[in-house]
Amino acid sequence: MRDECRTDRLLQLLDHLPSYEFQKCVGRYRGDTHHRGFSCRDQYLAMAFAQLTYRESLRDIEACLGAMRGKLYHMGFRGRVTRSTLGDANEAHDWRIFADFALVLIAIARPLYVNDPLGVDLVQAMYALDSTLSIYACRSSRGPGSASTRAL
Repeated sequence: MRDECRTDRLLQLLDHLPSYEFQKCVGRYRGDTHHRGFSCRDQYLAMAFAQLTYRESLRDIEACLGAMRGKLYHMGFRGRVTRSTLGDANEAHDWRIFADFALVLIAIARPLYVNDPLGVDLVQAMYALDSTLSIYACRSSRGPGSASTRAL
């Protein structure tokens, strides 16, 4: 029942995400070119689901999403979710797509909280991002410590 509730929350959250802006980010870096079967959107959905449901590995993500196979299409998935597909997507898709989309989301959220007190006086803006999703998003074939991995 808990995962059912989280799935509903994921759907509610995704309804508010600007799909057009995400597609612009994908197009900017030609993210879906030469990647058949598992799009950047599928990868983003899988990683967002993993983040919201506290999944810790590709095996865990695959098992949980596999248990809800009948709902995946309605959640927006178009590709088949397997460990190898997720791993290949994490290796192949450009991390800058997700970094640019994070900046879009920050730009949307920033005016919503401009008048909310933080409880701390700050001279400049402060952002707190959970790195779990970023770790998955910025994997590259060059391995940890490469320039593309350090950029986020």
